Parts: sequence; C-alpha cells; structure tokens
Amino acid sequence: MHIHILGICGTFMGGVAALAREAGHSVTGCDAGVYPPMSDQLRALGIELIEGYGADQLALRPDVFVVGNVVSRARLPDGTPKFPLMEAILDAGAPYTSGPQWLAEHVLQGRHVLAVAGTHGKTTTTSMLAWVLEAAGLSPGFLVGGVPLDFGISARLGAQAAGQERPLFVIEADEYDTAFFDKRSKFVHYRPRTAVLNNLEFDHADIFDDLAAIERQFHHLVRTVPPSGRVVANGLEESLARVLHLGLWSQVAAFGATVSDFTAHGEPHDFEVLRRGRAVAHVRWSLSGVHNQLNALAAIAAAEHVGVAPAQAAEALARFQNVKRRMELRGTAAGIRVYDDFAHHPTALRTTLDGLRRSIQADSPGSRILAVFEPRSNTMKLGTMKAQLPWALEAADLAFCHTAGLDWDAAEALAPLGARARTAADIPTLLAQITEAARPGDHIICMSNGSFGGIHARLLDALSKK
Repeated sequence: MHIHILGICGTFMGGVAALAREAGHSVTGCDAGVYPPMSDQLRALGIELIEGYGADQLALRPDVFVVGNVVSRARLPDGTPKFPLMEAILDAGAPYTSGPQWLAEHVLQGRHVLAVAGTHGKTTTTSMLAWVLEAAGLSPGFLVGGVPLDFGISARLGAQAAGQERPLFVIEADEYDTAFFDKRSKFVHYRPRTAVLNNLEFDHADIFDDLAAIERQFHHLVRTVPPSGRVVANGLEESLARVLHLGLWSQVAAFGATVSDFTAHGEPHDFEVLRRGRAVAHVRWSLSGVHNQLNALAAIAAAEHVGVAPAQAAEALARFQNVKRRMELRGTAAGIRVYDDFAHHPTALRTTLDGLRRSIQADSPGSRILAVFEPRSNTMKLGTMKAQLPWALEAADLAFCHTAGLDWDAAEALAPLGARARTAADIPTLLAQITEAARPGDHIICMSNGSFGGIHARLLDALSKK
C-alpha cells in the first residue's frame, strides 16, 4: 500500500509514518516548512518528504491520503485555500482517512492496546509503561508523542512475546480532535484493553467549550474498553470520578488516593508501592516530583494487567531514563544549569517547578529557580488560563514570560508576582533579562511546547560570555 501523509512532520503523524514504513508500506508525505527532528528521522527511513501542500501532489495517486489534524478548509486573506492539496483530494473524490483511523485499522487491530490518556504526563507515562514492558521481555510496540531516551525512537511495531495472547501496543492517547472531518478525540479510535486515565483538567480551549465537553470524550474512551479490560484511573481527580460515574463496564484499578488500589509511601524519588495497603514494590529513581510518582503508579497498575508484577515494574522504573524535553538538562554555563521542559499548561508548569524545587532542596538548598516560559499552546494564547499563571509560577524565584503573539496583557496577569515577574516581546530582550538576573548556582528552566526560538543554546552561549 502507498500512503501519502499530509502533515507528516508532526510527532503523531511522523510516528504513523514510521510504523507504516516498518510494516512494509510505501510512504510519502508533505508538510509546511519540512522541519527537524522528525524530518531527519523520516528521511533516514527512506520516506520522501515534499515541501508544502501543492495540489500537484494528487498526481502521486497513493492508495489513500492520510490527513493530519493540522489540515483544514481554511483560506488565506486573498481567498485562496491554505491547503490546496486537500481541496484537490475532495474535488477528485480521492480516498482519504485520518491518522488515528489508519492506525486503528492497519496497526492496532488484533493487538492488546494500552492507551495512556490525560491532560498531563501522557508522554512520560506512555514511555514508562513501554519501558516496563520491554524490560519484562514483552517486546511492545509503541507510539509516543516524544522520544523516550530508553528507545531513542518515538514509534515501533514491536513483536508478539511468548505466552502473550496478543502482541502489545502502548500508545499515547490524545484527547485533541482527529481531523477537520472527524471531530472526535483521537483516542476513541484506539479501542484499548488497558486504558490509563492519568488526570483530567480543562485544556484545548480552541476545540472544547468547557471541562464537561472533555469529560464526555473521556467517557467515550471508557465505553470502548471491553469487559475483560482494565481502566486505570487517578483516584485524586474529581473530574475522572464524574467520568466513571457516567458508566463503567470493565475492571477498575485506581491509584493515588489513600483508598486507591495502588498508593505510594515516601518521597517522590524513593517510595514504597502499596497495593491495597500491602507493600509490593519499591521505586528508587532519578525523577522528581509528585506528578512522576503518580505516573509511576499508573504505569505499574497498567503493566500488572498484562502480567508484569509490581516489583518487576519497579525494578525497570529504577533504570528509566525519561523522555527528551522532560526536565532535560541542556547544559551548564558560569555555574548555572539550563533545563528544557515541555510544560505549557498552568498545572504542568506548577508541578514541574515543584519537582525541581524538591530536587534542588536535597542537593543544593538555597539555589534559585528562574522560570522562563512562553504561553504557546492554543489554550494559553487565548488567555483562557492567564489568571492561573501566578499560582503556576509560585515555586520560582524569578519568572520570565515571552509575550510575542499574545492578545492579552501578560504583565497584568503576572502582576501578583510583583518584581519576581518580567515580560519580553522578543527573544533577544528575554535573553538579556535572564542573563542580567542569573548568578552562579541558579537553575534556569525553559518551558514551552515549541522550539522557543532555540533559547536554550542561545542562553548557554550568553551565560558563558557573561
């Protein structure tokens, strides 16, 4: 089969492309501003990439066009289509489908799917779960919205392990919509036998009106889990309690709350795992933060469903290397550490900073945290959660906000932080502010779901010259 992927350089669609190529299909694709790292990974797989969405690509005549959710029927100011190829596909009556639908039909069918959903921690928990199953010798396939350092790739098909009824496949299950022609959440296509509901908060304000709308989509996911399946749910989340109250047809394993099936006792970097009050495992690892402790409990509960004992899972987690762009140390200059993190939702900002604060209190008490962030997600650009930013940045000693492209006043939103908060409309000004304020022993964490203008390398260079 020849598939041509529209929006191929996105993390998810790039993963679909890699899986299709590994399965023996012929794969080509296009994107606007074909960009690394995904472009480099795809070319290394022998996948031809085309710049832009020109209608002439219709002449490729693939068996099916696979359409990413970046594609729309939008028009440019001059009235011409933003995605002429999509218009040509529709005019010609050519076959097309969405990425999640193609994945469900050609990769996930016949596998035991373990899907990890949630507003935060999907990539990390998916990576943890895949690594636990790999360490147990179960050779899982996976598709992750990032690059797990233990694997070095974001997707693979995997193989059926001895004794397994079905081959295993671990997938990051996103609640964002599927395509312009399918407004259901991506995860409803995956039909998991093990579904992790890690947490649930309001996000994606560009497509969801309120939290109830997202809860409804999560319940659509719950409806697809078979009677022999397991729903692994965070017992600390009222929103998930409401989701499960709407109806449940599978086994549930709760984690996190005092009365849950799986709980933790101890510090986030060194804790006992309790199953219904009885110690069954011990996790000692390099990760910090209560959020990662909860991610670990979720992975352990999900792995147990496919036969991995909690103690075996905990042993694997002790060797877990995390994911690129999750509290990733990019370098040290002038005695100052610079980290990169994908956090962009206020809760993720807060949990990331809290985790860093706990970590440095143990190693270097008194060190300062300088938080550098850009409100880049669609939800943050809309200003929906601007009032939560002072709360989110509370653990930082200084906060620096990149304000380019915002229609709301970031300085006003950050006013409760007083002199601890600074804003800049461009990267050079932001760099100057940070460099002037930084001093040896500081920890600077740059948080964004984009490239942030390469601020990490530029910051290390500026600090080394200070």
